[in-house]
Amino acid sequence: MKLFYTVIFFSSLASAAFAREESILARVTTYWAGEGQKYASTGQRLRSGHCAVDPKRIPCGSKVVFPDRACTAVDTGPAVISRKAARLCGRTASQLKAIVVDRFFETKREAMAWTSAHPHFMTLQIVRPGSHAEPSDL
Repeated sequence: MKLFYTVIFFSSLASAAFAREESILARVTTYWAGEGQKYASTGQRLRSGHCAVDPKRIPCGSKVVFPDRACTAVDTGPAVISRKAARLCGRTASQLKAIVVDRFFETKREAMAWTSAHPHFMTLQIVRPGSHAEPSDL
């Protein structure tokens, strides 16, 4: 019986250690500097490697890991929070419930090229601030 409680205790510690990382289905959209935005809602100057998220679902400062690089969540907006893009183009129940992540690019050309090369919906890894498994930018 002691072994059972020991296993439960250590598994609860392990789950707490990994609680800051999760994978989530997201509808990924893009935006770029030419659309008039130069600063994020947090006040930071936007640059490549930044993205907009719903801060209730993904805290600002989190790393959002895409297939080609990790981006930092620094911005938000009404279309991201309302999940408009997911609700408009989702086909399955999980796609309709997906969060929206809006990835920032320096130019429209870069944004359009990335959008053309990647699916609209993808599973992203979210690494919350303070996690021991901070990903490095690819």
